[in-house]
Amino acid sequence: MRELSFIRAENEAVYEEMERDPSIFVIGENVRTFGTEAIFSRLLQKFGPERVRDTAISEQAILGATIGSAATGMRPIAALGIDDFLGVCGDELLNQLQMRYMFGGKIKLPLTITTNCGAGRGLAAQHSKSLYGWLMAIKGLKIVAPSTAYDAKGLLKSAIREDNPVVFLTHTALGRSTSQIPDEEYTIPLGKADIKREGKDVTVVTLANMVHIALATAAKLQERGISIEIIDPRTVVPLDKQAILDSVRKTGRLVILTEEPITGSFAAEVAAIVAEEAFDFLDAPIKRVCAPDTPVPFSPALEKFWLPDEARLIKAIDDIM
Repeated sequence: MRELSFIRAENEAVYEEMERDPSIFVIGENVRTFGTEAIFSRLLQKFGPERVRDTAISEQAILGATIGSAATGMRPIAALGIDDFLGVCGDELLNQLQMRYMFGGKIKLPLTITTNCGAGRGLAAQHSKSLYGWLMAIKGLKIVAPSTAYDAKGLLKSAIREDNPVVFLTHTALGRSTSQIPDEEYTIPLGKADIKREGKDVTVVTLANMVHIALATAAKLQERGISIEIIDPRTVVPLDKQAILDSVRKTGRLVILTEEPITGSFAAEVAAIVAEEAFDFLDAPIKRVCAPDTPVPFSPALEKFWLPDEARLIKAIDDIM
């Protein structure tokens, strides 16, 4: 076992997969020049410029090129700096990524889109989004949002091996967080949730950076005798509904914590699923702890208020106990 940062674990995943499969290549902005702790460091020296390709600042061109290459036998990794810029790629995301379905499965579309997400860095409304709910609405996409370096490596290897398009979201607050990483190879299947903490009183479903907010909150509430179970889906699509439903049927209470505006969010979809499929097991209303329905503010004070935090999660849990 080794202690690796989130970014270094992702770097290992890409490096190992490129060694394993010569059809894999990386294309995007600054992929040749990132520093030693970046996800694409070391690749140029090992695999050369044919498989590590810098581009102009054009997310639409990057995604268009990789969709075409994936449809014709390659297995590309498209490096898009920030998920806010996925909006530039409307036609590619909404239409071209659905080619495998449209062609009746006669082609594969093994494309991994790596991008950063998340607020808290003072970068305002155009560099701070977490588009979980928005991406869920685009059919044909798989969506990964890990919370630990261990999960990131195993999930990224599975994403690269997937024969359908995957958006792999790295929350910027997690880049230097660390985990114990096995020396031997491992993968984590897409669509398999992880119980980050077992409990009996309240289920908290949460993603990415918010998992760590939930864990800190659970430790505080344990001192008051409240036992929190934390479910980390790890993949937004496919969603491990069964893990969520099993937990809610055990605890009878549900809070969903996610760093995105509440309307149309991942939290809204999870709440709907539980209301439809486990309503009779609920002892209290479902609670959602999300950001307000506004863009991410630039002001540090307003951004701090905008982000979900321990205090708001504790209040939501207290309200249903």
